[in-house]
Amino acid sequence: MCAVTIGLIQLHCTPDPEANIERTISAIQDAATKGAQIVCLQELFHLQYFPQRVAMENYNLAQPTDGPLLERMGRVAAELGIVLIVPFYERAGKGMYFNSAAVFDADGTMLGVTRKNHIPESPQYYEKYYFSPGNTGYPVYATQYGVIGVGICWDEWFPEVSRILALRGAEILFFPSAIGSEPEHPHISTKRAWEKAISAQGIYNGVFVAAVNRVGQEDQMTFYGGSFVSDPFGEIKESLSDQEGLLLCTVDLTDISFARNLLQFLRDRRVETYQPLLELENFQAGGKVHAKGRLDSRK
Repeated sequence: MCAVTIGLIQLHCTPDPEANIERTISAIQDAATKGAQIVCLQELFHLQYFPQRVAMENYNLAQPTDGPLLERMGRVAAELGIVLIVPFYERAGKGMYFNSAAVFDADGTMLGVTRKNHIPESPQYYEKYYFSPGNTGYPVYATQYGVIGVGICWDEWFPEVSRILALRGAEILFFPSAIGSEPEHPHISTKRAWEKAISAQGIYNGVFVAAVNRVGQEDQMTFYGGSFVSDPFGEIKESLSDQEGLLLCTVDLTDISFARNLLQFLRDRRVETYQPLLELENFQAGGKVHAKGRLDSRK
């Protein structure tokens, strides 16, 4: 299949999870009616962004993969014949919680779950309290409408994530997000940096990127939306504002081969030179780099 229509659902979440689910399902149905074949929801789609504060009772919000929430979303995917990416707060066992995304194929089969690998910790983003680092690695999913990969919010800022997903065959990278204001720096917006950083990952991997964010005020934070789809040259094909909305974008997967043949980043990789990437201590030593490229950790 060459042409694939992507649907991104950008909503404001209320304190009522059931109301959020109902509104989201309605939006999914609208997207499918309008031709969407792969639909992605925002991070923690049916909940307000609870990691703004530390509260033990929020662990009760987590859902198992075999629970009623995902069963319901799987039925929606099957009824509409769409691939559906459902980010949710996962309870994997007693005291084990992950920030996850389930991927359903167009027949409603759950193809797997991606768990968020990079967990941030800063004012109003107290995620380390709620989420363990992911242990699923970076899976890709061969769906009815193409091969896709998923990175959740903070994952999308790390180039290693998109490179691994692309090398494993992903044609479209989906990045469900919850990103907005910086409470300690209210006059700074990361929106342009977010858009540039994420779309750039499409360039050096020769893939399409679909990033979906939430909108509106939740407690102390304002989420800026800006969901978009970019092509393998980093061009924004479609985007949304800071209001609720449905983004629909049809992409031609044959553009991937053209982009990769023109810009041979994958061919010219020098994996034998990348060992320093695995040596975290080198980048924390604060030492001097000498002419031969060796790091001296002495002050």
